[in-house]
Amino acid sequence: MTKKVIIASKNPVKINSVKIGFEKIFSGQNFEFVGISVPSQVSDQPLSDEETFLGAKNRCKNSRIEVPEADYWIGIEGGIEIIGDEMQVFAWIVIESKEMLGKAKTSLFYLPKKIVDLINQGYELGDANDMVFNENNVKQKNGTVGMLTDDVITRTSYYVDAVILALIPFKNPEIYLEGLDIVSN
Repeated sequence: MTKKVIIASKNPVKINSVKIGFEKIFSGQNFEFVGISVPSQVSDQPLSDEETFLGAKNRCKNSRIEVPEADYWIGIEGGIEIIGDEMQVFAWIVIESKEMLGKAKTSLFYLPKKIVDLINQGYELGDANDMVFNENNVKQKNGTVGMLTDDVITRTSYYVDAVILALIPFKNPEIYLEGLDIVSN
């Protein structure tokens, strides 16, 4: 039986990250992966850990409202947080099924001053990257992490581990179902 997975994004990097994560955790199972556009209900550039998590949670919830017959709904939200005079980058992943909830955060890294300055001028991270690296639409390609590591870590690989971590409860339902609090309730 094929299970339907809704990713609350049409960004091919996010869709592919979810696909890879699901296939690693649930090898041998069949899934259909569908990306849809739904609002995050947060800033276009979330500026805190809390706002970024809320964006992922809202995307998950809104995708469930949009496609209620699916088996899984996933929200991925990238954000930045100012720590002192530096900015760190990360993303939150929220995964929901009819019975369970999983959530995880990527590792984080710090942005170079040149990008921080552009963000402080009001640019989104993706736009700042395009300007600094003289690229077009970096966020739908290798992302900041890919540009800064020469693709040693791509945006896809950066998200995959967090998707896998968010899937832990679904891989181990017998120890996670007790006391569950679903996000959308």
